[in-house]
Amino acid sequence: MYASREDIGYDFGDDSKVGSKPIKPNPNIDGGWAWMIVLSSFLVHILIMGSQMALGILNMEWLEEFNQSRGLTAWVSSLSMGITLIVGPFIGLFISMCGCRKTAIIGGILNALGWILSAYASNVHYLFLTFGVTAGVGSGMVYLPAVVMVGQYFQKRRALAQGLSTTGTGFGAFLMTALLKYLCTEFGWRNAMFIQGAISLNLCVCGALMRPLSPKDAVGEKCVVRSNSEDNRAKALSHSAETIKSNGVLSEESEKKEEATHEEVLDSVQHVEAGGKSRSRRSMYGLRLLKTVSQLTLTVRKGFAIWYSSYFGAASLFTNRVFVAFVIWALFAYSSFVIPFIHLPEIVKQYNLSSQNNVFPLTSIIAIIHIFGKVILGIISDLPCISTWNVFLMANFTLVTCILTLPLMQTYVSLAVVCALIGFSSGYFSLMPVVTEDLVGTKHLANAYGIIICANGISALLGPPFAGWIYDITHKYDFSFYISGLLYMVGIIFLLIQPCIQKKQPREKSTEEAQA
Repeated sequence: MYASREDIGYDFGDDSKVGSKPIKPNPNIDGGWAWMIVLSSFLVHILIMGSQMALGILNMEWLEEFNQSRGLTAWVSSLSMGITLIVGPFIGLFISMCGCRKTAIIGGILNALGWILSAYASNVHYLFLTFGVTAGVGSGMVYLPAVVMVGQYFQKRRALAQGLSTTGTGFGAFLMTALLKYLCTEFGWRNAMFIQGAISLNLCVCGALMRPLSPKDAVGEKCVVRSNSEDNRAKALSHSAETIKSNGVLSEESEKKEEATHEEVLDSVQHVEAGGKSRSRRSMYGLRLLKTVSQLTLTVRKGFAIWYSSYFGAASLFTNRVFVAFVIWALFAYSSFVIPFIHLPEIVKQYNLSSQNNVFPLTSIIAIIHIFGKVILGIISDLPCISTWNVFLMANFTLVTCILTLPLMQTYVSLAVVCALIGFSSGYFSLMPVVTEDLVGTKHLANAYGIIICANGISALLGPPFAGWIYDITHKYDFSFYISGLLYMVGIIFLLIQPCIQKKQPREKSTEEAQA
């Protein structure tokens, strides 16, 4: 295993637990307004992820209303969940141009619009567009900024902060399930969706709380001093990752030239405004419009250049091999967590454990322990002597072991123990933004985490149908767990191999230089 983050090539200057000291600590970093950001992110997880976990209530109403097949109707909730994650890379473009606050507010409006329009659905295909696509894209536009802002405001306690904010998913699953059940019973599913749309407008309030750090604060956040021994070790172990830092997203020279050109335009506009008081108001409005358009053009061009370079330029995130391995892992990981929720009820019925499961459902055990797992793993990861990467890997190994052994359990107690371990180990979801930020730095977090959740979205979309297809062929639920577990193990192996390659390459290079 790896002793520290530096051992896998994490040298990006955004934070370091060992041997680093902020030059000018900002009171809002790891404290102050940072906890309001955590509260905002917590509420976002309740309203978005919690609502999506409670869609089973609405799914039953849609089946009864539209008389369509279960498979076709299930695509409504699957689209909403999948699109929320898959649009991540494109939401990164919005964040680069508009910032997290504006992106989240626009997403809140779009999400609420999707819920309200769905109240007037005449068929399932209408729900595909209004709820699956519209509400899904809106959810993605709020979810990604909520995760990114927590990463920007925390350095020492990032894992704990992410753990606390993501527990909103578990609380939201309980709260939103009870709320939607009550609303559907009292007012019908159409009015329930209309009311839920009004509630979703609170996402705009959550977005308004995402106050961006000023450039001065960001500089203070990133200025760290390392010891010489750490520098030498980090240089030797972060060869491909340094490509992103050395090249940058935009070259400073081209950025300065572009800004200078636009500043000349703005100065000329302001000069004309000052000397043209005697002119008509119409011409003044035209000049102000030109100034606004010029500023907007500059913002859009810079934002698009940052987004494009992160994916396709010389400083592409994909030049970091460990990050590529992380993306491959994400393609297999999420479905392995979703599949137990789908097949556990059938396994319980197969082993005649329905009476015990009705008293305390196994899926509820996973959901409850999952909340505690996120917080506890976050606290452990923030300890100075503990590596977040090692905690992340150990949690993954525990989860894949549970997935592979769950079909072998035939008693309620043994299944409950395995489900509790699944819930606890799956708390590593709160560590994903932390590991991503360690890999690419705060500057690239929005685009990088957008790719990760996109991979998770693909896994969430394709995993359950794939498991159902395996059952149709084998007529056994066991193989769904075995195959998904083996694919998950392949992803973990990628995470283990790439850091070793990262270490080996600099050593070989230094040997060749010594011989020369």
